Amino acid sequence: MMNNTLFTSRARFRTWCSLLVFATLVVLVAACGSTTSGSGTASTAGGTTPTTSSSNGGGGRYGGGGGTTPTANTSGSVIKTATVTVSGTSESILTNAQGLTLYFRTSDAPPSTVCSGGCAGAWPPLVMSGSSAPTSAVSLPGKLTIVADANGNQVEYNGHPLYTYSGDTASGQTTGEGVGGVWHVVTLNLT
Repeated sequence: MMNNTLFTSRARFRTWCSLLVFATLVVLVAACGSTTSGSGTASTAGGTTPTTSSSNGGGGRYGGGGGTTPTANTSGSVIKTATVTVSGTSESILTNAQGLTLYFRTSDAPPSTVCSGGCAGAWPPLVMSGSSAPTSAVSLPGKLTIVADANGNQVEYNGHPLYTYSGDTASGQTTGEGVGGVWHVVTLNLT
């Protein structure tokens, strides 16, 4: 009888542990985002570049798997602008120097950032070496600053740390818009 009770207790314990691990994984996956799709048309000073994406590159919930660790920008303008279609609306947005769309996370509260470590592989932060103020190729209505956080000296726009998305493989793409309900494209009027 005692052996049977011990076996039942161990089975319950294993079941609860399995459920706890599963719930933890679900929360972690939801924190970094989910699979989305999108398309857009980028318009820059050089002309219009149509872009279409029907998936995020096959990388599942974290993006295209093409994410890299943060690379510090050292000189030149780190911010540019473009006009793209976001959720069916033409928007003026911020991009990095290579023209990739910049995003912010609604749950970031500088100087602490929620997205670092593994999350930063899917959402590479825009970081700079040194602490000098970041620059833009055009005049912006908002303010660019630097915050020292877990990712390094991360560029902020109006107090929001900036990231790219590994699911965006070309300029003008906005496939990270709305991921997990917390990731959004940085528009010029972000406050």
